[in-house]
Amino acid sequence: MSDRLRVLVVDDVRDMAQTIANDLDAAGWATEVAESGEMALARFAARPADVVVTDLRMSPVDGMEVLAGVKKIDPDTPVVIMTAFGAIETAVEAMRRGAFHFITKPFQLAALRSLVERAGRERALSSENALLRRMLHESRASRQLVGSSPPMRQLRALIEQIADAASAVLISGETGTGKEVVALAIHTGGRRAEGPFVAINCAALPEPILDSELFGGAPAGQGGGGADRRGLFVEARGGTIFFDEIGDLPPGLQGKLLRVLQSGGSDIRCIAATQKDLSALVEQGLFRQDLFFRLDVLRVPVPALRDRAGDIPILVEHFLGKSRERLPQSVLAGFEAEALDFLAGCDWPGNVRQLENLVERLAVTASTPLARLDDVKQALGPAPGADPIPRLVQNPITLEALTERYIAGVLKSVGGSKTKAAEILGVDASTLYRREKRSS
Repeated sequence: MSDRLRVLVVDDVRDMAQTIANDLDAAGWATEVAESGEMALARFAARPADVVVTDLRMSPVDGMEVLAGVKKIDPDTPVVIMTAFGAIETAVEAMRRGAFHFITKPFQLAALRSLVERAGRERALSSENALLRRMLHESRASRQLVGSSPPMRQLRALIEQIADAASAVLISGETGTGKEVVALAIHTGGRRAEGPFVAINCAALPEPILDSELFGGAPAGQGGGGADRRGLFVEARGGTIFFDEIGDLPPGLQGKLLRVLQSGGSDIRCIAATQKDLSALVEQGLFRQDLFFRLDVLRVPVPALRDRAGDIPILVEHFLGKSRERLPQSVLAGFEAEALDFLAGCDWPGNVRQLENLVERLAVTASTPLARLDDVKQALGPAPGADPIPRLVQNPITLEALTERYIAGVLKSVGGSKTKAAEILGVDASTLYRREKRSS
């Protein structure tokens, strides 16, 4: 075998182990011999092999214990069991526990070599599939993190920096910014990518059902009949559990969650997200301070869409592509430049989710290949700007200049009528005449 896969041969009869190792070495394997179960587990922990061949009957650590120890370190490693004819029943039990196969003594070295080579091919295929799955997960996650603006580049860099850590993560951001997408990107970019990613929205379920979903058992008032569910903490073992809107977790469940996290017994990484200020909730007595400190280890702020308006054209293109996959009959192929400029100036209180909904709405209703400014305004509705204050704070102007610009805008909207403008502004029309006279 040209790629020199490694095999660990375990037998307390050294001559037997060495004979097997020599034969496999001649076939192209990189071999290592362990003369006891204890030695085998120590060597495997220090440097895992691609395949393990172990005798069943050894003392004090037998082949079953070697199998269990190997699987605990790396569940994907194939283990071949060597056994005497009278212990076949035990060997079958070993296969139930995860052994690749067994071979009975006495055996031909060629038969064992064939079995080891089969195990090696399976291990290689498993590793390749795992790599492909991870690449696919990472590709999907990265495709969702669309944009090349400075805030998005910083976000990607932060995700890459923390993905492999075991620490809890707290993602903050306004509604619709894509906090779950960020959580998934952290999961798929780290060592737990092959494990499950389990998400739950703490604001979406009543407390009894949420309790059952998280910790297992039947919801209160629904006992009897049917099996209790295992709970998400069981389902997420080896992977990540994501708590969306953790600030809405009921007080009674905050204590239960804290105890689970403090126990350290679950092989789970915890990622939580919130659009609320958890520290303010702590001060108000609505969120446990000890739970907050447990969750608030690695912070990941997700930028609002208005803070990365330069990404809007590429986001529009991305969402339009998704919409056309679902709606192949749509005639919409793009947006006019004037329409994109208008979108870049909106406040987007619903952030990326609001933009995605807008694009899909236009994909359904469009009658022309290019969406025009009027089409966008109509689809966006009467309040596209929402709260303008955040944008004004980021691009400050004087109060006098703001007042002048606002008055001018109101006058323009009513065709220059100072009477109508005064009604909207809540001032006397003479005030507008005086301001006009001063500026002339």
